[in-house]
Amino acid sequence: MESTNLNSSHKKNNLRYLRRYLGLTQKEFIERFLSEPDGTAKMSIATYSNLESRGGVRLNDVVLMVADQLSVNSMIFSMESTEFAEKIDMLLPSQERTRQIQENGMRKGNINQLLYRLTMYFADQIFDHKLKKGDQIESDRVLAVKLGVGRSAIREALKVLDVLGMIDIRPGQGTYISNDETNFFIIPLSWSLFLNGKQVENILTVRNLLEVKAAELAAECTDAEALENLKAVDAKMNRAYAEQDYKAFLETDLEFHQGIARCSRNTVILSMMQTISSLMKHVSGSGMVNAQQLKESEEEHSQIYDCILQHDGKGAAEAMQYHLERAAGRYNYR
Repeated sequence: MESTNLNSSHKKNNLRYLRRYLGLTQKEFIERFLSEPDGTAKMSIATYSNLESRGGVRLNDVVLMVADQLSVNSMIFSMESTEFAEKIDMLLPSQERTRQIQENGMRKGNINQLLYRLTMYFADQIFDHKLKKGDQIESDRVLAVKLGVGRSAIREALKVLDVLGMIDIRPGQGTYISNDETNFFIIPLSWSLFLNGKQVENILTVRNLLEVKAAELAAECTDAEALENLKAVDAKMNRAYAEQDYKAFLETDLEFHQGIARCSRNTVILSMMQTISSLMKHVSGSGMVNAQQLKESEEEHSQIYDCILQHDGKGAAEAMQYHLERAAGRYNYR
């Protein structure tokens, strides 16, 4: 008779790995493995979720029920979790692997969904204090098994997250969580723009709201370093305008808006604005097609900066709103 208490910590982890490998939500997993013949669930989602995360007295019963339906030895759930994840494809009966492959095939090419799942997996690890900034993540092989997709799909998704600054791929060394792990909680917004050009109008609406609020908050800034940085950027912008250097002005324009976000002292606003600004380069035209437009933009920026220096939050917000409305006509978003 097997010891049902053996490696309980591995059991709960392996149960979660199995569910993710099969691409099932907790509700779907219960419906498939933990229900009566008439479809009545044997436990609530809350109870099952607690078993996955903390274990419990009913964990062994669940493992036995799942193993019975899969026609496998329940002892495999006591394996060390990394070994279980790497060997799960061999452990499952052939019909289960076939079903899983077919279901994954229907989702093949859906990079948006995979990016969301992968990032939420990392976010969960961060919330659970299993990962922190700078930590190395699991191999693409293990991630592929856990998420139930091919290794090539995982590699492509990781490349996107690397470009977006969520992770750091170091050739020959491994892949690591970015030093700024807060990016994981704003990345869905990034995907909307990066992967779906139809979302541009919605993203612009969000950006404008953030910009206006950032300007209002910046007027309350007492951080000498942040204010000095904004002053330097403003001077740089004035030089570019005086020299009629369109390219330099546009580059400094971005620095100016990010400088305001820094002065807002709200790291979420700053992170979101940096992400949006970076991605907007892929969908916007150059703007600034003549000297009149350059003059208008310079005057609008000066008004915003003056209000911030005067600690006029309402004025800064109104000036930023006016600037954004005017700027919309100077850019060609495709």
